Amino acid sequence: MSKNERRTFLLDFEKPLWELEARINQIRELAEENNVDVSDQIAQLERRAEQLRQEIFSTLTPAQRLQLARHPRRPSTLDYIQAITDEWFELHGDRCGSDDPALVRGVARLGGRPVTILGQQKGRDTKDNVARNFGMASPGGYRKAMRLMERANQFNQPILTFIDTPGAWAGVEAEKLGQGEAIAYNLREMFRLDVPIICTVIGEGGSGGALGVGVGDRLLMLEHAVYMVATPEACAAILWKDSQKSPQAAISLKITPSDLKELGIIDQIVPEPSGAAHSKPVEAANLLKQTLLDTIDDLSALSPEQRRQLRYQKYRQIGVFLES
Repeated sequence: MSKNERRTFLLDFEKPLWELEARINQIRELAEENNVDVSDQIAQLERRAEQLRQEIFSTLTPAQRLQLARHPRRPSTLDYIQAITDEWFELHGDRCGSDDPALVRGVARLGGRPVTILGQQKGRDTKDNVARNFGMASPGGYRKAMRLMERANQFNQPILTFIDTPGAWAGVEAEKLGQGEAIAYNLREMFRLDVPIICTVIGEGGSGGALGVGVGDRLLMLEHAVYMVATPEACAAILWKDSQKSPQAAISLKITPSDLKELGIIDQIVPEPSGAAHSKPVEAANLLKQTLLDTIDDLSALSPEQRRQLRYQKYRQIGVFLES
C-alpha cells in the first residue's frame, strides 16, 4: 500500500502513530542519501513508535473499535481464506435460482485437512461494495450457505464460518423472498449438524445477518472485531432519536470482545498483531489459522452427540440471569 493510499484510510486515533512512522522513514532516507549512521536514533524512535502503538490500541473505546472493524483495508473473508488455506475452490448457487455475491462459500484444505468455509464478503471499493451489497446477504445467500453446510455434514467436513456484515439485507425485495424464514431455517438446521462448527467474527458482526451463519460449537472473535444486536447508529436513532449519540450506544450495547467474553456470548478472543489486522494482515491470518487448527482438534475429539449437546446448552445459557 502506498503512503497516500494509507493516509486516505487513516483513522483519527492512528494519526500520531502515522506521523511518527513518517518521520522515521524520512530520517532513514536522509541518512541513506548522506551516508550517515543514525541507527541508534532510528532504533530509539522505533521503540517509541511501538510503545505508542500499544498505548493507542490497548485503550480504544467501543466506538473506535467499531471504526477498526469497518476499516476499508481490514482483511475480508476471501483475504483470510486465501492466506490460511492450502487449496480453495469456491462453489456458487443456492439451487433456487440465485447466487448471492455477499456470501461466499467453498471447500478448502486447512493444514492439509478438508474443511468447508463460508462467510460474508464486503467490497474493497464503492463499485465492489455495490456488487456485493456491502456484505449484506439476501435470502438466497443464506440458502446457499445452508446448502453447503448440508454437504459438509454429509462428507464429515468441519465447517468454518467468517462473520463480517452490518446485517442481513433489509430491502423490501428481501422480505418478499423470505429473509426471516431463511435465517430462522439456518438457525434451526445448524443445531442438528454432526460436524464441528467454528464461527469467527472477523470484522463487523451485525444483527440477524451474523446469526444466519453464527450457530456453532465455538464462537471466536478477533481482538478488534465487534458483535452487536444492532449498529450503534441505529440504536441511538431508536432510543434517543439522535444518531450522534452512537458512541454512547456503543458502550451500552457491549459490542467489544472483552465484554462479550465476560457475558458468555463468545468463547475465545483471537489476538491481532500490534496495530490491528489491517496493518499486518499476514500476521493476523497466521494467528487466526493456528487458533482454528487448535479448535478443530479440540472439537474433533468429541462425538457428534456430544457436540450437539454442547452446542445446544451453549445457546440455551445465553441471556440467562438470576434475580436477587
